[in-house]
This record gives sequence, C-alpha cells and structure tokens, in this order.
Amino acid sequence: ASTSHLQLAAFALGTVGWILCTISMGTVEWRVWHVDNTTIISSGIAWVGIWKVCFISYLHISPGYKEQFCHKFSGYDFSIPYEIYAAQGLLLIAMFMGLLGLTATVFALRNVYMGITHKTLITRFFLVGGFLYVFAGLCILIPVSWNFYSVTQNQSIAFPPSYYMPSSPAAQEAGAAIPIGIVAVILLLLSGTFSLSYRFPVMETTVRK
Repeated sequence: ASTSHLQLAAFALGTVGWILCTISMGTVEWRVWHVDNTTIISSGIAWVGIWKVCFISYLHISPGYKEQFCHKFSGYDFSIPYEIYAAQGLLLIAMFMGLLGLTATVFALRNVYMGITHKTLITRFFLVGGFLYVFAGLCILIPVSWNFYSVTQNQSIAFPPSYYMPSSPAAQEAGAAIPIGIVAVILLLLSGTFSLSYRFPVMETTVRK
C-alpha cells in the first residue's frame, strides 16, 4: 500500500476533476454577452451556455421583481455554432469516461489496500484508469479551448427570433464555466499521469539455509 500514494492522489484529483467537469457542463455562463438594447434583456447581460441561453428581464414584471428567461437549444437550431454542439457531446463523453476511470482506480486501490498481490490485474486497472482520465481531460480541453477562442474573437451567433437575442454582442467575455473546465482538465491530466506511473513493487524473497 505504501507504493500507491500517487495513485491515491490520482483518485482524489480525478474525483474533483470529474465533479468540476459536471459543474462546467451544467453551468450556463460559458459566454457572457453585453448587449446595448435593454428593451427585453433588461440587465444588458445574457449568458450563452452549451445547452441554453439565459437573460434577466423586467418586462411585464411588477416593479422590484425580475425573472430569468431561458431558451434551450435544440437539434433543429442550425444557426447555433458547431462548438456549442461539440461541447455537449464531448463533455458527456468526458463525464462518462471520467466515471469509468474512477471505477477502475477504486478497483485497483481496493486490491492494493486489501493486500491482493495480483500484479497484472492491479497494473492493468491503474493503466486503464490513467488512460480514461487523460481521454476525459482531452475531451474537456477541446470544447473549452474552442469556446474560449470564439469569445476572444467576439464571434456572433444568429439566434432565432424566438430567443429575443441579438445576433452579435457589444462585447463578450468568458464565463465561469470556462475556467472551471480548465481546472478540470488540469486535475484529470494529473490524475492520468499519476495512475500511469504506477509500478508494481518487486517482491523480495529470502532464502533460508
């Protein structure tokens, strides 16, 4: 068990990375749009996520009250850029692969700490867990980088009229989901590196005369 401290750290980091992946996937603040027309988007700020777009509106609301309006993306919205739909699929894959990686690591650690000296089984499960962590991290890295690039280029989106969103913002910035995703990538890649570095200890045998 004393030889698997890095792999135990890999499980801890992988767990946090997987949680951050799910948080990033569910967070709507991937892109923060600042708009000039506040007729409907009263606060002048809209949040563009990978599943929906939301904004605060005071329209038809009693004074002192506000309401958040959200429009979910559908597969029929061909105007939605590819990086948003790619992020949906890749983050779902990352969440599933990360969960499998955690399962493989738990199984290997269980054998180590229970004293089961099955070298091939333990090593293979650590290797599988490591590859799954790395794969999950890369699946997160692609949509995070792609969407961050779109933000830096201030790219527009031709939303359908029913969304009540302008086609381009006055300015936009990266939302909270992107740094959360970056941290998840770092933790998962570290987890994969630690898991892949496992070496089964050489068992010393003493010969009695």
